[in-house]
Amino acid sequence: MKTIITVQHPESLHHLNGMVGSWTDWDLSEKGIKQAESIAEKLKEEYGDRDFIIYSSDLLRASHAAEIIADRFDKKVILKKELRERNLGKARGKSVAWLKENKEHEELTIDDKLFADAESRRDEWNRLRPFYEEIIANEEENIIIVSHGDLLSVFNAMFLGLEAEALNEHDLFGFSGGVSLMNIDDKGKHIIKKLSDMSYI
Repeated sequence: MKTIITVQHPESLHHLNGMVGSWTDWDLSEKGIKQAESIAEKLKEEYGDRDFIIYSSDLLRASHAAEIIADRFDKKVILKKELRERNLGKARGKSVAWLKENKEHEELTIDDKLFADAESRRDEWNRLRPFYEEIIANEEENIIIVSHGDLLSVFNAMFLGLEAEALNEHDLFGFSGGVSLMNIDDKGKHIIKKLSDMSYI
């Protein structure tokens, strides 16, 4: 059986200062660091006897949380650009208010982009897909993934075997600090046992 635990990074400075997250390197807030420590401690209590591979987005708010978790398991973090949050193009480094006032297009489908140089959700899906297929097919039995809200919502849809177009009508979003637990049993059935469980923070 394969176990995949996903962690949506906890509170980041951009959650407090009104800035866009996207491909920016905002760190965790002080509260976010404490939340990451709580997540790490509870995961260690629950799964400390397992040998985990730990993957993370290379953006600081996720990788910092991943390092805190990895330290509890005495592991190294494997950084993956594929696990980054969606690229919002020219909105990077701008405020959320600026984004709302200056967006070039509405996002009505997964192929729409807020800005010409941004990623659509289909772009994000296509970026994630090779990594997803690799970890599903390999021999790693216990995996922790630390990433971002929108990226993990795409991951959830993939895990359930949905097509990208399903995201036009359905979503499986979580919250900052949420922990999800997924299994693939010996018959290949994909099971979500926890989705964005906030009790870990």
